[in-house]
Amino acid sequence: DVQLQASGGGLVQAGGSPRLSCAASGFTFDDYAIGWFRQAPGKEREGISCVSGIGDTYYADSVQGRFTMSSDNAKNTVYLQMNSLKPEDTAIYFCAATRAVMSNNLQSYEYWGQGTLVTVSS
Repeated sequence: DVQLQASGGGLVQAGGSPRLSCAASGFTFDDYAIGWFRQAPGKEREGISCVSGIGDTYYADSVQGRFTMSSDNAKNTVYLQMNSLKPEDTAIYFCAATRAVMSNNLQSYEYWGQGTLVTVSS
């Protein structure tokens, strides 16, 4: 079974640099694209970054230059390094996987992990 587990959230001060992890099992990264999504209070879930099976990446404008995805294939884990956090980055962060082409559209993703809450204090 494909499973994803996101972790690394917590309370962070503005300007902080936490790293989220997404541990995957049941598949190999070569065959899947992985996306990070977030859902802020009262807002819809939005895609913020994704990586293809061959390492191409995409970042939404809202996080471009501040967030970086990376992966450790040996650990089957994808990371989201978040820098220069702002209060508006407060959200539940989710990772997801798809066998389709890399996409920032949450409808494209079949497998979802539980979210991890990141709260950014000002």
